[in-house]
Amino acid sequence: MNHAAAPELRAALGRYARLLQAQGVTHVPLDRRAREVLRHLAAEEGKTAAPVPAQAPVPGHAAPPKPATISISTPTPASPMPRPAPAAASAASLSSAQTVRGESVSAEGTKAERLARLAAKAAVCRKCEHLASFRTNVVFGEGNPEAALMFVGEAPGADEDEQGRPFIGRAGQTLTKMIQAMGLTREEVYIGNILKCRPDMPKGASGNRKPTPEEMKTCMPYIVSQIEIIQPKALVALGATAVEALLDAKLPISRLRGKFVDFRGIPLMPTFHPSYLLHNPTNETKRKVWDDLLLVMEQLNLPISEKQRGYFL
Repeated sequence: MNHAAAPELRAALGRYARLLQAQGVTHVPLDRRAREVLRHLAAEEGKTAAPVPAQAPVPGHAAPPKPATISISTPTPASPMPRPAPAAASAASLSSAQTVRGESVSAEGTKAERLARLAAKAAVCRKCEHLASFRTNVVFGEGNPEAALMFVGEAPGADEDEQGRPFIGRAGQTLTKMIQAMGLTREEVYIGNILKCRPDMPKGASGNRKPTPEEMKTCMPYIVSQIEIIQPKALVALGATAVEALLDAKLPISRLRGKFVDFRGIPLMPTFHPSYLLHNPTNETKRKVWDDLLLVMEQLNLPISEKQRGYFL
C-alpha cells in the first residue's frame, strides 16, 4: 500500500461512511482484503494492528451524538446488510463540496438585482476557455428569484445553448410536466445548472457529454451563489452528475433518492434526471420520481390531492 496515499484514503473512507449513514446503513460487510487495508491504516496511526471486530467503527467516521454509528462486520449468511428505507426524509450532510464559496457579487439590492449582476458576470466568464470558445450562449438560469423550490441539473445541451435557457429540449419538456404535476409552473420555481456553458464536443459530433470534475469545480461558485441569493426552501438535484457536484457523492441515484440530504441548511432531494425518464418511460420509473416530488411537496406544505398521490400506480 502507498504510504503517501493513506491520509487521502482515510478521508475518502470518512466521506463514504457519512454517506452511508445518511442512507440509514449501519453495517458494511468487508472481505479479507478490505480488513487488511484497515489494519494497515490503523497501524500507521500507531494503533495495534488487531483483527477488525464485528462492530468496529469505520475509520474516519466521527459518530454524531444521536444516530447509531456506522459499523463494519464480517458478512455471514444470517446477517445481510440492511437496505435503507427510501421514504423517510433526513437532514444528513454529505459533502466537502458544501464548502465551495460562491462567486463574488454585491449583496445590495433585491434578489432579482443580485441575480442580474451575477448573470452579467457569468455572461463574460472565460474560466474554462475551451467551453467559452465552444458556447453559443451562457445558460445562467431562469425563474422566480423568490422561489421556494429550485431545480438543479448538470449542464446545458444543444437546445439550451442555442437559446440561452435551461431545460427547453425534450428533457426540459419532461421537467415542465413534472413541475406542472406538482401544481406549479416554471415561472414559480427556479431552474439552473451546475455548468453555465454547454460541454464542448468534437467537431461534427452530435449529442452532449457529461461535464468533467474540473469543469464542475470551476463553475460551482455560480450555482452556489444562485442558491445563496434565492434561498429556496427545498432543492431538487436532477441526475447523478448534479448530485456529484453538489454533494460530492459518486453513487447511483437509485441509492440516494427517496430522502432529503442537507445542502447548507436547505433540504435537497436527489432524483432521476428527466432524460432518464425519456429512456425508461415505465410507470415504475415515473412513480419513483413522483414519490421524490411528493416528499418535496410535503416539505413545502403544498396541497396534495388524492389524485396526485395516485399518479403512476
